[in-house]
Amino acid sequence: MLRSVLLCATLALAAALPGPTLAQTQAMQPEIASLSQTLNIDSLIAVMREEGLANSSDMEADLFPGQGGAAWAVVVGKIYDAPRLRAKFDTALTNALHNDPDTAAAMQGFFGTALGQRIIALEVEARRTLLDDAAVETATASWNKLQADKAPRAAQIERFTQANDLIESNVMGALNANFAFYRGMAVGGAFAQPMSESDMLAEVWAQESAIRQETADWLYPFLTLAYQPLTDAELDSYIAFSYSVAGKKANAAIFAAFDAMFVHISQELGQSAARVMAGQAI
Repeated sequence: MLRSVLLCATLALAAALPGPTLAQTQAMQPEIASLSQTLNIDSLIAVMREEGLANSSDMEADLFPGQGGAAWAVVVGKIYDAPRLRAKFDTALTNALHNDPDTAAAMQGFFGTALGQRIIALEVEARRTLLDDAAVETATASWNKLQADKAPRAAQIERFTQANDLIESNVMGALNANFAFYRGMAVGGAFAQPMSESDMLAEVWAQESAIRQETADWLYPFLTLAYQPLTDAELDSYIAFSYSVAGKKANAAIFAAFDAMFVHISQELGQSAARVMAGQAI
């Protein structure tokens, strides 16, 4: 089964919004492209591509050991094509922000500052660092020590997590991705007997507890590592933005964009995996 995908630490769950008209989309394209550049989305997608390529080996081992070979690696590489994913992210972010220019301006206003740019760089670098299992162990030990010592930084990280509802948002993102993977598998003919969407949902929700634990086990060490260089005052500024109305809307918009991107990735992975399992050319 598809390993749950943890999203960027600044994400929160978004409500669905009606899509923009063609004219609105064309008008927002320069603004969204600029905002994505401010958020350094290209660098984050590059790390996500590395994660995806690494996870594809686990997927092959779980679902079709020794059957994927070089062809599977090529297909996964195409699914995680960075320019393609950036385009999907920008489209989804446009959908989320098309009727809310104030939130787009607030995002530029915070993340475009020296502190905002430093935060984004730290988040991307921490995520890249945690591609290494040894780094995960070190970051986990650091978080555990903060908790054991009842350190002020541990309380700050908890406040940041609560401000953005990070556990729930990441759990829901992973469940959405896994459901899309099942749907892709069904479209690709992976199941001997037809599987209804209600059956898929039951399978996905059965994973919720494990995903929740996996989310917490990854998220807190990630935040500990990413924000370690920040002063308490700098992290408090980030927390204050996260608690603001603009900050919550900004997080919701970013999450909506990543959620749309990951759902697309997951469904394509499911379809491709199903073809391998059926012995079809990919």
